[in-house]
Amino acid sequence: MKNYLAILGLSIILVGCGSAKPKVDDLAANNPIETSLDLTAVEDDKVPVTINPGRFTAETVTYRLPRVVQGTYSVSDFGKYVDDFKALDYDGNELEVARVDDNTWTITEASKLDKLQYYVNDTFDIETNGGIGGEQPFSPAGTNIEEDNYVLNLHGFIGYFDSLKNNQYALDVTAPATFVRTSALENKGTKSSPDGTSITSSYFAQRYFDITDNPMMYGKLDVEEFMVGDIKIVLSVYSPNGVHTAASQKETVYKMMQAQKDYLGDINSTARYDIYLYLSDGSETAPKGMGALEHHTSTVVVLPESSSKEGLAASIVDVVAHEFFHIVTPLSVHSEDVHYFDYNEPTFSKHLWMYEGVTEYFAQHFQVYEGLIEPNAFYNTIMSKIATSKNLDDAMSFTIMSENILEEPYASQYYNVYMKGALIGMCIDILMRKESDGNRSLLSLMKELSAKYGKEKPFNDDTLIEEITEMSYLSVGAFLKTYVEGDVPINYDEFFDMVGLTMGESEVPTNYIFAGGQNIIFDADQEKGQIFFSPVALKNSFWASQGIQAGDIIKRVNGAELSLQNAQQVVGGMFAWQVGQDITMELERNGETIMIETKLTQATAKSKSLVEDENATDAQKALRAAWLKG
Repeated sequence: MKNYLAILGLSIILVGCGSAKPKVDDLAANNPIETSLDLTAVEDDKVPVTINPGRFTAETVTYRLPRVVQGTYSVSDFGKYVDDFKALDYDGNELEVARVDDNTWTITEASKLDKLQYYVNDTFDIETNGGIGGEQPFSPAGTNIEEDNYVLNLHGFIGYFDSLKNNQYALDVTAPATFVRTSALENKGTKSSPDGTSITSSYFAQRYFDITDNPMMYGKLDVEEFMVGDIKIVLSVYSPNGVHTAASQKETVYKMMQAQKDYLGDINSTARYDIYLYLSDGSETAPKGMGALEHHTSTVVVLPESSSKEGLAASIVDVVAHEFFHIVTPLSVHSEDVHYFDYNEPTFSKHLWMYEGVTEYFAQHFQVYEGLIEPNAFYNTIMSKIATSKNLDDAMSFTIMSENILEEPYASQYYNVYMKGALIGMCIDILMRKESDGNRSLLSLMKELSAKYGKEKPFNDDTLIEEITEMSYLSVGAFLKTYVEGDVPINYDEFFDMVGLTMGESEVPTNYIFAGGQNIIFDADQEKGQIFFSPVALKNSFWASQGIQAGDIIKRVNGAELSLQNAQQVVGGMFAWQVGQDITMELERNGETIMIETKLTQATAKSKSLVEDENATDAQKALRAAWLKG
């Protein structure tokens, strides 16, 4: 998972198999669970769902929707969005049902159970914060039910019986014949209605995990399919106002995926990869959480529709690249907590530094390694991550945080997995290259772990660091013991010195929300509901050139009214602003209206920067070259 951004309170902060086999004694255990979703029969923005499990011999059975889904590290409670839950016997009569909690129903006289019927509300409509903070599901893990678009994260519609979690699933989805439909789940055929107005697509899943691991998108979609080597890429785009098309982003995705394939080399675990891109228009019922959620062969992505073509492309590279690299970890290398995942009462691995941190490091490192960006841009990213991590708890054990990620004080530190977690990956990568004279790397270590374990064999959570030490070097093991298990802040200068880098200060590129690093240029008045420029904004060269003053109240951005309630959408769109783009901003200064109408120029700010040491030795330069270019 990657949370692209979040706005919490008054500040804006940049911010993401299968269960153990139970004992089964039901006749239903040998039958596929027949499930159906009917998108032509939506009532009050609710999709009807039918579940036919086959015949039970037990007198009581339990049915659940997930409380937590893999990759999110937060509580979603998908059962909260279920209405009018009924259990029917073979004569159509209702059986007694007890709702145990938000996500759990117990059916008595289960030997008479024919099917379950219920309606599902979508999560996009009721979002207030995009699922950041645990109030609703993280947007890319959520669901959407609109006249022209359905985001079908199936874990939001289909649940499981405790005793049948490893059963096969047969799924029928009925939708208007005019809909475009994309899914990585195995399609077993389609059937048109007698009047030709609807089509039912039939899918098959080996077990409940495959239901949760294969999202779908239906509706008025724009789809591009193309090959990157031997991988078929399917890019499905929903742009509610037709601002963007799949074709306009095809080249970006192609270059990114080709570079990722080149970077990964012989790690190739999928013949098809689906990207489901939902572009949020900032309306009241649109999703608020920007980012993506990984699956084995796909990712669901939510980004602002207000982005420029170039800004959207940059976001796709940042976000989708991260999700694709999850095919290494945790999809190929993972612990028992991940492999035997409990959707109701999950336990969490100690190794988020690897699942999210190493993945994020790869998503940044491959860009410089494959020549998509220059080294200075990579250095700036590193410095930004260091600055952000220092604003979080830099002395918290990562393994303790990971294992307790749903609880405070750890939950509020989750964002650090993308910051310090990636920096941990960087340090291990440099150590691996130094110890091996440039011949081994963090990626080669992950390949070795993947060969040893793979997606069907989990590692033991408590012994992973010892295994990595044995497979690599004592220095790597000491680093993990000290800085990952331990609570000692990392001295990054030691690692920069190994590759001939040093700290300096220079005018570095920034965006239109910060003034170098994570120095936010906005402040807010909660009582008045106003957002205004802070004194820090004057350190941003672009805003300084526009003559803004500290205290200027921001009323509108590109015509959209700005308030605390919609700040995530409006300000979030500013992350994607690109040089050359026309923008307008309405300010209030001492009761007077100030209008800014201009074309964006590159924003810069003085900041600590990482520069190549002109006194670096040949050995340092050689190690730097191995690190950045192989």
